[in-house]
Amino acid sequence: MPRKSAQARREELAASDPVMADLIERLGPLDFATRLRRRKEERPADAFGALLRSIVGQQLSTKAARAIYLRMLDLYDGPPTPAATLALTEAELRGVGFSRRKVEYVHDLSARVLEGELELDRIGKLGDAEAIEEISAVRGLGRWTAEMFLLFHLGRPDVISGGDLGIRKAIMIEYGLEAMPTPKEVEERGARWSPNRSLASLYLWESLHAMPV
Repeated sequence: MPRKSAQARREELAASDPVMADLIERLGPLDFATRLRRRKEERPADAFGALLRSIVGQQLSTKAARAIYLRMLDLYDGPPTPAATLALTEAELRGVGFSRRKVEYVHDLSARVLEGELELDRIGKLGDAEAIEEISAVRGLGRWTAEMFLLFHLGRPDVISGGDLGIRKAIMIEYGLEAMPTPKEVEERGARWSPNRSLASLYLWESLHAMPV
C-alpha cells in the first residue's frame, strides 16, 4: 500500500472532525521535524540515544533537560552506547545533573539492551501496542515515554497519548470542555481521528503554542 502524503493525511483528518478542520486551517501545514527544531530539542537518530534522551528530559523544562543532556555527552569519548553508559558512575552522572533515580533508569536501560532483554534493532518492526509494552518494561520508561518514542523516533502515524497533559489541555480548550478530559476520554475522543491520531496530536500541541499570551 502506498504511503499517504502529508496533504492527504491533513485532508483525511479534517474530514473526520470539524474541530480538527478548524485547527488545520488556522495553523496550516505542520510536521514533527519543524516542532522539534522550534523547541531546539536534540533527538538522536539511534533508538538507544532517543530513549536515553527521553529519560534525561523527564519532569524537566526543555531548557534544563537540554543543558543536562549536553553535559552528559561530554562524559563520552564518542556517541552514547549502552556499554559506555553503564560504565558511567553514579558520581559522574550526578555531577552533570542527574537525580539518583535517573541514574538507576539509564543504567537499567543500558543493562537491558546489553543483555538482550530490550532488542532495539527490532522495536521498529513491532506493532504499536507491543513496542509500548517492551519499552515500558524498562525502569523509568512508562507508557507516555514509549508513546513519545513511537511518535518522534519511529514516526508512527496513529498514536495518541491519553495521559499527555498538553493534549488534554488542548482538547479542553478547543472543544470547550469545563475540565481536562481523562486519559480514557482522550482515547475515546481520538478514535474518530484514526488512522491519523499522531497528526491530531501535533495539531493539539501546536494549538497551545499558537495561543496569544
